[in-house]
Formats: sequence, C-alpha cells, structure tokens
Amino acid sequence: MRNPRVFQRLDSGQLLLIAVAGLVTVAGVAYTAVAGLRQPDFAIGFGALIAAGELARLTMPGNREVAPIGAAAALGYTLLLDMGNTKAEHPALQVVAVLAVGMVTGALPHLAVGRPPQLDAMARRLVTGALLAFAYRPLAEPLRKVAGEENWTPVLGVMAALTMVTLLVDVLLAAVLRAERVRAAFGVAVHDELRMAAPLGAAVAASGVLLALASHSMDMAALLVFAAPLLVTQVAFRKYAGIRATYLQTVRALSQVTEVAGYVEPGHSRRVSRLAVAVGRELGMAEPELLELEYAALMHDIGQLSLRDPIPGGATVHVDGEQARRIAELGAEVIRQTGVLERVAEIVRRQCDPCVEMPPLASRIIKVANAYDDLVGGSTDRDRAGAAMERLRLGAGGELDPSVVEATTLVVGRLARP
Repeated sequence: MRNPRVFQRLDSGQLLLIAVAGLVTVAGVAYTAVAGLRQPDFAIGFGALIAAGELARLTMPGNREVAPIGAAAALGYTLLLDMGNTKAEHPALQVVAVLAVGMVTGALPHLAVGRPPQLDAMARRLVTGALLAFAYRPLAEPLRKVAGEENWTPVLGVMAALTMVTLLVDVLLAAVLRAERVRAAFGVAVHDELRMAAPLGAAVAASGVLLALASHSMDMAALLVFAAPLLVTQVAFRKYAGIRATYLQTVRALSQVTEVAGYVEPGHSRRVSRLAVAVGRELGMAEPELLELEYAALMHDIGQLSLRDPIPGGATVHVDGEQARRIAELGAEVIRQTGVLERVAEIVRRQCDPCVEMPPLASRIIKVANAYDDLVGGSTDRDRAGAAMERLRLGAGGELDPSVVEATTLVVGRLARP
C-alpha cells in the first residue's frame, strides 16, 4: 500500500525534479532492456554498492538526506574506464539504469518499515548522476586512446573538471529546492548549501574518482576496499546526527514545560523557534548558529517558571524591561545547569537587552520573533500580522534591531503567501 507521506508537501520544484528523474529512469531502463546489459558483473557489483549506500542513508542537520556510500559508488561506475584489464563499455543510459535500480533497491527496505525516502533527494542524486554520465561517457573511449595506459593526466583533468561541475549543479539544485521548501532567499540557500553540503559532497566526489581509478589495477576488489572506510565515515555521521536529534528532542520536551504549566500559550515556543530560524537563515547565519538559535528560541521562556503569578498569556512583550531581563536571566541559569549549552544560555540571557548594547544576533532575533508571536499568536489573519509588524517597526532602533525587524518582515511576507 502506498504511503501517503511520501507525497506530502511536495512543492512545484520537487515535483518537476522527480518528474525529470522519472523520465530519465524510464529511458535508461528501456534502453538497457532492449540493448542488453553490458558487462553485467561490473553493473551488479557497483549496483549492489549503490543499493547498500541507499540502505544506509542518513539525515544530516537541516533535514538533508544523504547517502555517501551510494553516491561514491554511483560516481565510480559513471567514471569507470576499465576494471583490471577489461575495458568498460557501458553507455550513459546503462549508467542511469544501474543508478536507478540500485537506489530503488536500497530504498525498498525503508519503505517496508514505513520510513520513505525523500523523493526529491533521490531524484537530485539520480539527475546529477545522469548529467555526469551523458557528459563523460562519450569521452571515455577517446580519453583512453589519447592518454594510453601510462599517461592518466588528461583523464584525471576531465574527471576532476566534470565532477566539480556536477558537484556545483548538485549544490544549486539543492539550494533551489531548499529555498522553496523553507521559504528562504535563493542566495541565502546557496550560501547555506555551500557551507554545509559541499564539504561532504567534495569528499564523496574524491572517493568516487579514486574508486574509478583504483578499479584499473585492483579489479572488483576496489569496491570492497573503498566501501570499508566509507562505511566507517558514514557510521560516524550517523552517530553525530543521532546525538543532534536526541538533543533537539530533549530541548523540545523541556520547552513544553512552560506550556503544560500554563505560563505560555500552547505552541508559542514552536512558533517562535520556526520564525527565529527562518529570520536567522534570511540574515545568513551558518547552520551551527541556526542550531543554537533553534535551541535558544525553544527555551527562551523557561525562566517564567520562576514566577509566582503567570504573565497573562505569557506575553513578555507587555511587561517592563527589568522584569523581562530577570526572567531571561533565570531561564539562562536553568539552561546553564545542563553543562553543555553554555552558548545557548548566553543567547537566552541577553534576549531582552536593548540592541544598542549589541547582544548576540541570535538574542536580537529571538526578541523580535517572541514579540511578534506575543502580538499575533497562532492567528493567520493578515491584518493582525500587518499591525504587529508595524508596531515592531516603531520599536526598531531602540529595543529592537532594525535589520532583524526588516528580515522578519520579509519572512512573514513569504510565509503569508499561499
């Protein structure tokens, strides 16, 4: 039975990319079925490694789904010139077919247990792999004839150049999809992908090129030799992602204490967190900074637990500055007791400082996001949102940072669009 979550919340860019990947896959499989599978031992070996990589895929910060082993294997098969003493003769459409079958095979166990893959991420990996295959495979035989067995310089040059172009295309595609999904400016999304995804992509690209070159002398053993270190690296990434997920779940649970106790309105912390992260992304904050901002925004009101009488609606925007700073300091002290969130505690402590005192950017963002949600709450009324933004603009320059207010205006405007 088809899991409806696979197709939930797909925007136009994602649907277009998935459609392109589907058409390319149909063409590749149809061609291979008619022409026959060339050098099946090569195809099965690399296809199995691609499937294993997809089976071991993981989700990195920013909800980025990656499959380093599968991507490196796909790149190695695309760039393969020979395996031992046997010349590689697989055409570009066969590369597409092997990539597609390997990815689908690796995704099936996840589907069986209710963990569907991110279709746009799979489609992006397939499309970029197909682009590289169509650009490189027609050059493979001429490169062998020009280079010869002893001179690999031209081969390496073309491999490196096309791989770098493919990596850049992958980053741009990821940025387009991310900008549409999280409603961020395209330039900010590109910068974000370059900082977070490009380093891992470069490592995978290097591994894929080395795998293709090592197959020249190591034959099929190259697949096992290169799979081992890639698997170790992926295990390390998985542990990091698991730790981050555990931290976030703990922080979210802690942030709900104020809601359960009736100190703030239900959903307030989550709304402030979402808005703050979107504003931080608009202002070009790096992913580690956005993670700290998310933690701090979720727990920004935890100091209200020290109050004998709750503030009506939990709206700290309506209390005097001294009381607001006292609440922030108490909240920071609670967070500091964890022993591992010192920077987050400092962000929370300084969230009520006037912008002229130059608190951290994250603190200034939380102050504006909290004020906005205190005024609007969970309402989707545009007039109310407009009135709230007008009030925030009046406070810009003194209590509120004008650049943060402007970024919030842009983000709220994008979120309000249908």
